[in-house]
Amino acid sequence: MTTNISNIIINHFEGKTQFTSNELREFLSEIYPDAEKKTISWRIYDLKSKGIITHIGRNIYSLNNKPKFTPEISAYLKRIHNKIAKELPLIKLCVWDSRWLNELMLHQTLKFYLVVETEKEATESVFNCLTDFSKKVYLNPDKEIYERYISNFDEVIIVKGLISEAPQIQRENIQTASLEKLLVDCFIDVSLFSAQQNEINFIYQSAFEKYSINMSKLKRYARRRGRIKELENYLSQLPLANKEL
Repeated sequence: MTTNISNIIINHFEGKTQFTSNELREFLSEIYPDAEKKTISWRIYDLKSKGIITHIGRNIYSLNNKPKFTPEISAYLKRIHNKIAKELPLIKLCVWDSRWLNELMLHQTLKFYLVVETEKEATESVFNCLTDFSKKVYLNPDKEIYERYISNFDEVIIVKGLISEAPQIQRENIQTASLEKLLVDCFIDVSLFSAQQNEINFIYQSAFEKYSINMSKLKRYARRRGRIKELENYLSQLPLANKEL
């Protein structure tokens, strides 16, 4: 039913650069003539959280025509994933590359992390699996390890625990981080994303300008990480992100 409503909304407002909240409410009331006001409000929230519409100003919406984030999985990252999947076939994996954020940055970073996230009880097994693949593998590094050792290399592999319900996408049969996950992690994991901290505002603004972002997934993940209030306060200060709150 949700898919049908999404298609109806898209077909109705297609060709319009923007429409008011009253226009949207009136049209939804035609579709759901017996719905209460709060139900219509929930429908609007649902369309917004699913990325069908986007808030572009006070009581102004538009259809969300921005593309979804689709990172390119490098051959090296595929090799890392495939090696683990072959030797430890039953564990969950989420692999990603910190260089993906370069397209959202003004100044390009020259040091990168290939990150392998898995269930906490499997992190040591994954670490051991990769030590004969590369000498530059680190397991759950803390701030001191980042500063004393990891910072000396241009590229390292980092193994860490995967937060349950972390938003992911599938690319080429590989589970990887969604943009929502990367944005939340960049905000929280300061040591891991130290190279991006000076441009975090630019990264967020670029992400909201360039891609379709599911705010429901982003905020749910921030809540899972215990930082929802801080993130919402941060987003409220960013013009493009604030429109989506």
